[in-house]
Amino acid sequence: MAIHVTALGLSLILASSSPAWAWFDEGMEAHEAGDYATARKEYATLAKLGFAPAQYNLGVISDRGQGVPQDDAETIKWYRKSAEQGDAEAQFNLGVMYDTGRGVPQDDAKAVKWYRKSAKQGFAPAQFNLAFMYIEGRGVPQNNPEAVQWYRKSAEKGFAPAQYNLGFMYLKGRGVPQNDAEAVQWYRRSAEQGDAAAQYNLGVMYDKGRGVPQDDVEAVQWYRRSAKQGDAEAQFNLGLMYAKGRGVPQNDAEAVQWYRKSARQRFIPAQSNLGLMYANGQGVPQDDAEAVQWYRRSAKQGDATAQYNLAFMYIKGRGVPQDDAKAVQWYRKSAKQGDAEAQFNLGLMYANGQGVPQDDAEAVQWYRKSAEKGFAPAQYNLGFIYIEGQGVPRNHVHAHMWFDLAGAFGDTNARKGRALAAGEMTLAQIAEARKLAREWMQNHQAE
Repeated sequence: MAIHVTALGLSLILASSSPAWAWFDEGMEAHEAGDYATARKEYATLAKLGFAPAQYNLGVISDRGQGVPQDDAETIKWYRKSAEQGDAEAQFNLGVMYDTGRGVPQDDAKAVKWYRKSAKQGFAPAQFNLAFMYIEGRGVPQNNPEAVQWYRKSAEKGFAPAQYNLGFMYLKGRGVPQNDAEAVQWYRRSAEQGDAAAQYNLGVMYDKGRGVPQDDVEAVQWYRRSAKQGDAEAQFNLGLMYAKGRGVPQNDAEAVQWYRKSARQRFIPAQSNLGLMYANGQGVPQDDAEAVQWYRRSAKQGDATAQYNLAFMYIKGRGVPQDDAKAVQWYRKSAKQGDAEAQFNLGLMYANGQGVPQDDAEAVQWYRKSAEKGFAPAQYNLGFIYIEGQGVPRNHVHAHMWFDLAGAFGDTNARKGRALAAGEMTLAQIAEARKLAREWMQNHQAE
């Protein structure tokens, strides 16, 4: 879930009923018809008389390069004339120009000045952008409560990006007390206007049961709306729902379709999952080479699961030539990110001297990292390492402790290892080992 960035936009002032606006109508009609030369002529006549809407629209014509070369300096000139007369949209767009450094030196303080003038007149996009400046601490001291105030003003006018961001502020408890139900309310308002990010986040809230009762069907509905608009995270989550049969009938082919859409947008977890679907032949013909391709894309972008799976492909020679050294390379990348299975397998590679020189001490280091995360095979191996004294001094108390923990985490062979260790221990040592195992469990539950 991310906050919307600054909304930058341009507007074209529409005509109204009054003598001045009646004269303005001809320029508007020409403008809407694409007759920019006539529009410019009509606007210019009124602009010279100080008519702010005409000055503003001349700025728009210059900004968009409609019938004239695009010219930031000319754009600034007309926006400024209109803004100084109090036109809210001109003030907003002049703020945008300072915000982005177009036609003027980039200046956050001046951007804030013009956003504030427009915002005080109730112009929702300016209120939104002013809030964002407070979020970022640009041109003003960083101030979340002030940002919330301006988001709320904009959101209450129905501005969808502000409704989304206000929801985000409630979700994170930034500038307001954390409140999932309030977050859902604002996400819903934005989502119902078609905001893809809000639709995705509303899907997440239903998926996790935050601020609303957990509801897979409702989550799928909002993920789908967002996914159809091209939101990569929504496409990925919709793929997950099909893969797991949550809120929809289980359908691997449909999961693959949505993973692929997301993966093509370079969404890293989708690339990893698409690789897995090819590796297992789920929803697509089994294809190791295609699996490797998607694992590699994700792994190169830092996905620990993809790095682990790519290492596995090198170990087995699936989709790539068998290569222990490359397997070690990818296991290491994954292990350094904390993946327990990668840490365990890297320990195995050192223990067996596969792809690296044999090194018991290094094996112990990686087994221990994995074991500390509760990975039973690593705990089991540490038990035997302490019995044999490989890379560590022999210690039956520690061996018994690790076998105890491995059994608690589901290793069915741990009982035999524990019995082997206990055969060479006193009752006091066994009691000490069990005490250490209990303390380990208490400490890790507290984490």
